[in-house]
Amino acid sequence: MKLLRLGPQGHERPALLTDDGEVRDLSALTPDIDGAFLASDGVDRVRAALAADTLPALDPAGLRVGAPVARPGKVVCVGLNYRDHAEETGAPVPKRPVVFMKDPSTVVGPYDQVLIPRGSVKTDWEVELAVVIGREARYLDSPAEAAACVAGYAISNDVSEREFQLEYSAQWDLGKSCETFNPLGPWLVTTDEAGDPQALGLRLSVNGVARQNGTTKNMIFGVAHIVWYLSQYMVLHPGDVINTGTPAGVALGLPGAPYLRAGDVVELSIDGLGTQRQTFENA
Repeated sequence: MKLLRLGPQGHERPALLTDDGEVRDLSALTPDIDGAFLASDGVDRVRAALAADTLPALDPAGLRVGAPVARPGKVVCVGLNYRDHAEETGAPVPKRPVVFMKDPSTVVGPYDQVLIPRGSVKTDWEVELAVVIGREARYLDSPAEAAACVAGYAISNDVSEREFQLEYSAQWDLGKSCETFNPLGPWLVTTDEAGDPQALGLRLSVNGVARQNGTTKNMIFGVAHIVWYLSQYMVLHPGDVINTGTPAGVALGLPGAPYLRAGDVVELSIDGLGTQRQTFENA
């Protein structure tokens, strides 16, 4: 299933995109698509209501598409998780996942405007597979247990300011947590429909020029390993989001370092998870 949220920021309505392209209203089942919805078997309730044909149609015309998950408790990121990306940035290939946190308030809709921070000269793009947690993950015994804790997947743009990230602090937070720096969506695609998370193509272009073209099969640490690993150090709650890393092709590693400027348009896609499109403007 493809779950989404439609409407003005802060007032989105939960919805379902059916296989035949119809949009159904989920408001009678839940006030929102969030951690509480996922923790209370919300996906199964939607599936049952769809089978019973009790979900009313919703006209999406003119409605903004919000992030498919409301108010994630945390956004956990894994850096340097593709060998080619580590190589292009001059970093060693990590022996353990490189983990950092991103301010959850950075999460915006997939077509929302992204703001280049004041003073920024190195704002960069990163197409990533996002994992949305559907069941608490705490001290999992093995990666094999991870699948039961995942609600689904979405596209994430882990926007980064490289000067803030790499030159202003020993940690990466400053360059990762600027406002609007995590477009997410358009859909939360449930695990049964998304298929193998290690067999998805990722693509990103800037102003129509292809910049990233990779596949999740080239992750150094796969989704199951990441969820298991993180559960050893923090409790993952329903609604939490994990950004799993980006393949090569970011501005930091390209000749001339073509960082983003006001007016630039970034388009992203992942197989089966839809597309994003953002225009970047100055804050």
